[in-house]
Amino acid sequence: MKTLAALVFPEFQTLDLYGPLEMFGDPKLEVEITIVAEQSTPVPSRHGPRVVVDKTLAEGAHYDLVFVPGGPGTPVEVENAAINTWLTVAAQHAELVMGVCTGAALLANIGLLDGRKATTCKEDFEWSKPFGPQVDWVPQARWVEDGKFMTSSGVSAGIDMSLGAIARLWGKETAERIALEAEYDWHRDPTWDPFARHYGLV
Repeated sequence: MKTLAALVFPEFQTLDLYGPLEMFGDPKLEVEITIVAEQSTPVPSRHGPRVVVDKTLAEGAHYDLVFVPGGPGTPVEVENAAINTWLTVAAQHAELVMGVCTGAALLANIGLLDGRKATTCKEDFEWSKPFGPQVDWVPQARWVEDGKFMTSSGVSAGIDMSLGAIARLWGKETAERIALEAEYDWHRDPTWDPFARHYGLV
């Protein structure tokens, strides 16, 4: 059994969160998924529906896997000290830390990606870069792995990254099975990224 903490904040992107959790929630993986937030009240997504919080930041930061979605509410322009502290501690203990879309900007903003390769949402790529001036930002990548950190491009790319994480932890055959059962066309090549050209990054 592995534990996974999914951090949420107001105006998180729904598919950033639920797409990857669909993959990690496969019963055969035996992953205990916990929704973590600053407060115990339901957290509104960008699209309206709220997610119920399982544990608050104050209830601990020791998890095997840490997952950070993006979205308009990503707390980087107006920093959240409680979230930053929790993420710093959680990353120290985690086996794997994942950021989708502007979730990568949040990881970068507190220095967790300094000296590492990372990517983020291509629409918000230039916006994200100043939050991690010491990060080696990769403009063309579906997702990037560097040590215990994995970051992905925008929204649906988080599903591809999560399957990549599952392949890394449980084997490629397991990831292939989960993608097949979800009827999801998994982009297995982390360098596949037609959106970088669309947004003029390459």
